[in-house]
Amino acid sequence: MDDKRNICLKVAYDGTYYHGFQRQPEFHGPTIQGTLEAVWAKLVEEEVTLNTAGRTDTGVHAAGQVVNFRTGARIPVDKIPKAFNSLLPRDIRILAAQEAAENFHARFSAKWKRYDYRIDNHPVADVFTRLYSLHEPVRLDWQRMQQGAQYLVGRHNFKAFSAAGGTSKTFERTLYLCQVAENQGHLRITCIGDGFLYNMVRIIAGTLVYVGKNRIQPGEIPDILASLDRKRGGVTATPQGLTLSYVHYGEELPRDIFPELFQEGVSHDSR
Repeated sequence: MDDKRNICLKVAYDGTYYHGFQRQPEFHGPTIQGTLEAVWAKLVEEEVTLNTAGRTDTGVHAAGQVVNFRTGARIPVDKIPKAFNSLLPRDIRILAAQEAAENFHARFSAKWKRYDYRIDNHPVADVFTRLYSLHEPVRLDWQRMQQGAQYLVGRHNFKAFSAAGGTSKTFERTLYLCQVAENQGHLRITCIGDGFLYNMVRIIAGTLVYVGKNRIQPGEIPDILASLDRKRGGVTATPQGLTLSYVHYGEELPRDIFPELFQEGVSHDSR
């Protein structure tokens, strides 16, 4: 056992100008992981490898990403966010840091995650949300979308909602919540689950958009799930609408942390 500390960071970032989270060869462009590791090397002259709760794709954002790494540096943990943020570009921020248990791993210790997918459903795109939402000018029936979303709640084989290229060997996942909320032409699809397959939330979003356009009936969702056929669902929605909002590591259930989402009859986004 070495004397290195296991540091856990909560990170927020605008993924617009990054080639996803995972470090890539430099010719692909900057990544969140590569940027964070490079800044740490500048701060303490130490190379580290970050573990992450979720490897977000190119253009995807995070409000509550979690990473951890082992370090021999002695910088006080309460000084780490300010030190990081002094060198990070302004579209990446360290929100909090703490020393974690020896066996803590940002991905494998996670109990559940929350993703939000946002849709601008106005005829003309909102210039202030264009980097953080899918613009869909055709009026969507969000109540039909909400009906369809309910069929996804529970434990299912989500192979029909998984893109090729993922590394998962199993396709069963549990969604504790799949909800569509509307607020003055802005829609938010919230998915909370114990794990997510490659592009799963974006495929759910694209399929629910088809439901909102009456191209898929809400009652067809169980058949799409049962088919295990990716071609049965909607398109993979564009990445900029997706945000990794929250990762939970305790024993609390999603209902304990986000009770407002689980209130019966709640349909409008309160934010």
